[in-house]
Amino acid sequence: MDRSNSGMPWAFPWGAFVAGQEYWRDAWERSILMFDVLRQRGNNYVERTEQTAPHVLTFDAELLVDGRKLERPVNYVLVRIAPPAGVTVDPGQRPFIVFDPRAGHGPGIGGMKRESEIGVALQAGHPCYFVGFLPEPVPGQTIADVCAAEAHFVEEVIARHPEAEGKPVLIGNCQAGWQIMMMAAMHPDLPGPIMLAGSPLSYWAGVRGKNPMRYLGGLLGGTWMTALVGDLGNGIFDGANLVANFEGMHPSNTYWAKPYNVYSKVDTEAERFLEFEKWWGSPVLLNAEEMQTIADELFVGNKLSSGELRTPKGVRVDLREIRSPIIVFCSWGDDITPPQQALHWILDLYGHEQEIVAAGQTIVYCLHQSIGHLGIFVSGKVASKEHGEFAQAMDLIDVTPPGLYEAVITGLDDQVEHRELVGGEYLFHLEERTLDDIRALGGNKPEDDRRFATAARVSQINLGLYRRFVSPAVQALANQESAEFMRHAHPNRMRFELFSDKNPFMQPIAAWADQVRSDRHPISADNPFTALEHEASKWIVQTLDTWTTMRDTLQENFFLGVYGSPMLQALVGLGAEAQSDGRRIARDLGRETVAARLSGDLLSKIEQGGPVEAAVRAMLYVRMAEGRVDERTFAALKQIAAEHKDLRVGFARFKAIVREQHLMLLVHQELALKALPKLLPADRGQRAVMLDLVRRVVTARGALPEESRRRLDEIETLFDVGEAARPARRRQAHDRGRMEDEDAA
Repeated sequence: MDRSNSGMPWAFPWGAFVAGQEYWRDAWERSILMFDVLRQRGNNYVERTEQTAPHVLTFDAELLVDGRKLERPVNYVLVRIAPPAGVTVDPGQRPFIVFDPRAGHGPGIGGMKRESEIGVALQAGHPCYFVGFLPEPVPGQTIADVCAAEAHFVEEVIARHPEAEGKPVLIGNCQAGWQIMMMAAMHPDLPGPIMLAGSPLSYWAGVRGKNPMRYLGGLLGGTWMTALVGDLGNGIFDGANLVANFEGMHPSNTYWAKPYNVYSKVDTEAERFLEFEKWWGSPVLLNAEEMQTIADELFVGNKLSSGELRTPKGVRVDLREIRSPIIVFCSWGDDITPPQQALHWILDLYGHEQEIVAAGQTIVYCLHQSIGHLGIFVSGKVASKEHGEFAQAMDLIDVTPPGLYEAVITGLDDQVEHRELVGGEYLFHLEERTLDDIRALGGNKPEDDRRFATAARVSQINLGLYRRFVSPAVQALANQESAEFMRHAHPNRMRFELFSDKNPFMQPIAAWADQVRSDRHPISADNPFTALEHEASKWIVQTLDTWTTMRDTLQENFFLGVYGSPMLQALVGLGAEAQSDGRRIARDLGRETVAARLSGDLLSKIEQGGPVEAAVRAMLYVRMAEGRVDERTFAALKQIAAEHKDLRVGFARFKAIVREQHLMLLVHQELALKALPKLLPADRGQRAVMLDLVRRVVTARGALPEESRRRLDEIETLFDVGEAARPARRRQAHDRGRMEDEDAA
């Protein structure tokens, strides 16, 4: 008899019993399968520790340069990525070089999937290279040595692509971002566009109540503990400590949400989890001197964007020396590198956006609304959208006039005009921004910066005391054997090895898991105990999140209270008059002299050039009032270059023309327009052809607004082609637009 449907009073208890029995059987099977997943993860860890160069690249790669063989050896390598089957790269396109972050984890995250930074660059037809590293550093290598090696790698790539129009694109993820910025500042002639993905450059920046990681150095009393760990490691700093810091930010995810997600979906989630843990669970090592430099000069000292960082030879690392466009990709969902830490270096370097223009610098930023830190360079969705669009737009960004822009990526709909000029599934354009837009993102008050400066001074004092009185004793006690034991016993390593087959208690798990898979009894979707399990999981996550919020609040209040003390600030030499803008990079007399000469140089060239310079000057003048650069405009320019070979000037020359003409219009607009006819050919027919090309480019993204139409009228007058040479459809469109404006008025 079917008691569950008998209508008897005990039918519900019987149904609950059946549901419970079904749930516990499924829970037991999931437990066995979960233990097997942990066993596989442990075995992967053991296997990778025995490899010389473990990585998680999904692409085949060819070693080109081994950094251990350079004059100043480092543990970095340059490899060429082999395009997968069905993908063809064009050697004439600029190459891409992806630099992986050495922040505790192993290499390969930028190419872990087909849909990745490497994958989208290959799909766009660009030759692609990858800079990774080995698990152990070369004794004595420094940050300066790594920067020199990276410069050598870029030179090698350039030498392999003499036919490429543009210089290589450098993509730096997280830690690799600030490192290639340092390299580019010291070697400004090498790189092309530089893309920083989740990279911190302004380490004190952030918002109260949201970015607790920036307080860590002050809470520990400075970097003396970094030195202690390096001494205990016998001159080696274990990257597992950095991984532990990341995990400590979100205990709910580390200790419950992530493992529970695998447990609850063990039939489908195991493979993805194991692939990610190959990267997350393979900590690498750094020289203690390297880590100390990073902690002292960057994390606590914040000396990179303030211009206080110097090379071992005494040369100041000035980020204003970079001549390549800089693209910053950050996210509101990233609490490791929040937007303020990714962007406030701009405020440190420049007092006004016109200083960016005068310096000839192009800075583009893109703000994602929700993706987390790792998702910026791991997520397949982000790769296919943001990274894919950037890969296609690098040439456009490279020729964009100097200034500060925000990249806006929108979907296509029926309102988008000239869709045939859009390269992908999204419309990419750049909109001019001001420094006030960066300030509006939030940041420190002057008194907050003074607190961080106080923490930096305290760190120097404590480090000096440690070096003088404690370090000699620690170094005398530490040796290679004790350091190896300490690294091996680190919880972030032990938890992997503990579940591997090296543990005899885990060896039966594989057979049990095979047996479960052969006769699996997954639970039904409507089982009430499953819902109860999910609710319990949510409660655990909420409890841990509440504790984390309380912890972060207490730590923030402690930091603000201690380092905001006027007495402590006075003791370390910071008075109340110290202001945050005092840390802005020192004014450079030589740079100011060059800027002062710029106006005169532009004036002397205002009548120099030919039809190409005239056309570029006209195009820029018509559209520059809108403060927007659109991919359709660039696509129209490329079409014209393909159709009119006599107008081709080469990418580098075209970029220089755009920059020069843009600055002329900014500094000497009236004179530049007055001189425009002198650059045009005498033949009216030829001028009419040039004017038609100008119209074609400026209307590539649709109908012109009123001010741009007025400017186009002005350009038509300067070209002086005669009314008969104006196309009838152009006159009609122009008149129709004017009538629409009159009707609206």
